[in-house]
Amino acid sequence: MRVLLVEDSVALADSLCTVLKQAGFAVDWRADGRDALLLGEQEPYDLCVLDLGLPGMDGLEVLRRWRAARISLPVLVLTARSNWSERVEGLRAGADDYLTKPFNPEELVLRAQNLLRRSHGHEPGAVIQARGLALDETRQEVTFIHAAAPAGSVSIELSATQFKLLRYFMLHAGQVLSKGRLAEHLYEYESERDSNVIEVQINHLRSKLGREVIVTRRGQGYIFVGLQP
Repeated sequence: MRVLLVEDSVALADSLCTVLKQAGFAVDWRADGRDALLLGEQEPYDLCVLDLGLPGMDGLEVLRRWRAARISLPVLVLTARSNWSERVEGLRAGADDYLTKPFNPEELVLRAQNLLRRSHGHEPGAVIQARGLALDETRQEVTFIHAAAPAGSVSIELSATQFKLLRYFMLHAGQVLSKGRLAEHLYEYESERDSNVIEVQINHLRSKLGREVIVTRRGQGYIFVGLQP
């Protein structure tokens, strides 16, 4: 999942980039509201963490313009402003959640995870369940929960890339996902997006979970179907 972090404090941005990447997010950081506005319009982000007090363009104006353009990107607002009326103003502008500085970075990660789950129709919590599998975002492990699961199956450890890939599949279960779309949501803006790496990691996931869990749709991409009854 890909996050746009908009924060003009370099120290805070460095800290948040670190914890978000550890939680399996690809993170693009911008410090200027004008840059954020353009990236949010042009790139397919899954979430934005948006500070209000920004140079170039205030965070509230960025948010208002996105919503006026019908960009439904989930937005978690960060602010040092504690006045309740300013928080209300942010929510009216289209914010999905609010976090007042100072805060614990772990809380930000949990709020980001919950926002993403809700935006895809999943219940908040540490575990994503889809098609007979349960993915623990804290441990970055997957467990079989279907009656058709292999006997004696236990939690399966995933590499960082496998975890990010499986999370995206599970949040989009049943959808055809091209290698290009997967690359757009797994890599940062300036990263080299190698679709061959994605193909290799999908094969690794199949070796751990079963080849039937992810189906190839030739010429189109892949579908996460999970475990069948």
